[in-house]
Amino acid sequence: MQNLSHLVRKFNRFELKYLLPLKAAEALKHDLRANLVPDDHGDEAGAYGLTSLYYDSPDFRFYWEKVDGIKFRRKLRIRCYAAAEPLTPQTPVFVEIKQRHNRVTQKRRVALSYQHALALCSQRQIPEPGSGDFTALELNVLDEIASLTWQYNLRPASLVRYTRQALIGAAYDTGLRVTFDTNLTYHSQPLDPFNLQLEHIPDGLPLFPPDWCVLEIKVNERIPYWLTELVAAHNLNMVRVSKYCRSIELAQNMPVSSGQFVLA
Repeated sequence: MQNLSHLVRKFNRFELKYLLPLKAAEALKHDLRANLVPDDHGDEAGAYGLTSLYYDSPDFRFYWEKVDGIKFRRKLRIRCYAAAEPLTPQTPVFVEIKQRHNRVTQKRRVALSYQHALALCSQRQIPEPGSGDFTALELNVLDEIASLTWQYNLRPASLVRYTRQALIGAAYDTGLRVTFDTNLTYHSQPLDPFNLQLEHIPDGLPLFPPDWCVLEIKVNERIPYWLTELVAAHNLNMVRVSKYCRSIELAQNMPVSSGQFVLA
């Protein structure tokens, strides 16, 4: 799995999202393999499990910023990658600020132990210098995360789990990443910030019908011409879809407004 070194990971990317049936997804994967290879952070097919714990304010500020199409918006999450070993307080995870400015997606994240990640996001405790060899840049990200939790009174709002299969570009398409997310579930019960044990929370309710998947195309600058041709050949249409927003809408019985799509 991923090498979670103590580095702040920064990304500036464009993301295109699609919602399609599994049968259509398999046909697309078949054609993609001519130019893409499986991500070696996963299994031989590039697949791995993901858990995302999202934080939001009591009035769901981050949710409404997405729904209202605010040009500059952020959200905070703890992201765990599935591993052979069970989740423990020492398991490395990522704490991420995902930010969108107009069409550009930016991400700042830092690797922490699971216990320090929860202490930071749920209890607003910045890790002591002795708990990690933090650089000045890392400390800035930690301060930004702590500031967000205080400013908006953030607390755990949603837990989303799914399986991701990732294909990446080879030498001629560096930076290109295409992912297929399936088996998406969300947890709708209240998440106690002071007694949050992800390892004991079972899989929740379906986020989408089981025979559908979320496709994401991520590029640093522009989509290769061959891929735009392939997207057109498979009749794919972009949608506004957010796993976090959909989980909130389903859990809170809100009208579905985060994605302009209709499921057959």
